[in-house]
Amino acid sequence: MVDSIVDLDAQLANARDYWLGWGSADRSDRDLTLFRSDVSHPQLNGVLRVGHGASLNEAVAEAERRLAGVPWMWWVGPDSRPDLADHLRATGAVEIGTLPVMAVRLDQVNGLDEVNGSPGLEIEQVTGPNTLREWAHAYAPSFAVAPDQLGQVVLAETRRPDKPGSLVRFAGRVNGQLVGTAALLDRRGVAGVYVVTTSEEYRRRGIGTALTAAALREAADRGLRVATLQPSLIGERVYRRMGFEPVAAYRMFSPAQS
Repeated sequence: MVDSIVDLDAQLANARDYWLGWGSADRSDRDLTLFRSDVSHPQLNGVLRVGHGASLNEAVAEAERRLAGVPWMWWVGPDSRPDLADHLRATGAVEIGTLPVMAVRLDQVNGLDEVNGSPGLEIEQVTGPNTLREWAHAYAPSFAVAPDQLGQVVLAETRRPDKPGSLVRFAGRVNGQLVGTAALLDRRGVAGVYVVTTSEEYRRRGIGTALTAAALREAADRGLRVATLQPSLIGERVYRRMGFEPVAAYRMFSPAQS
């Protein structure tokens, strides 16, 4: 069980586990850690790590071969070779941004028991294929997933290899309409929080915060002590208010154009 937010190995391993779960078409968790969902979206295909034992030239060639035909990204974090970023730039890859890694001890989350969201919000755990399909359709617009890719998104969610009970999905409803999502991945002794979204017309009502709090309460009930996530720029401000602190970052690269 992880006790400290500076234990990066467990947090980065949790992130790899989550994104590798998207590899319904292809995945590899070796020195080249790679996932392919076949969804036409760069965040849903990519390389998560190039380990110290890998040849950089061979890793780049293998990644390009296995991810050909879909948009994808390189994730360059503390768990990759330290010379990976320079090598990618030398091969023509373009750095496109930074994705922070934030963490908090669950006993130090601000107002965890008081966060309820907007009036009328009801939060439930997702069970069954019909609700899973509705859940995936609800978060897809926030990730800019094209409508013609929704079927592949649902397929990838259905095919995730997570152990029973390790991935808990949360749905927020207002008047029966599913307006917000979140997920908890209980792996590696930490609580990974993912897919926190709110439908555009329901934003700025505390729904995302309430769904995050629901995931954190579930994690605390399981005896977990540290939560980790990788927020968007907008989400980062929300998580800071909850007590999360930045502990690392991924540098994101778009692969070289052939």
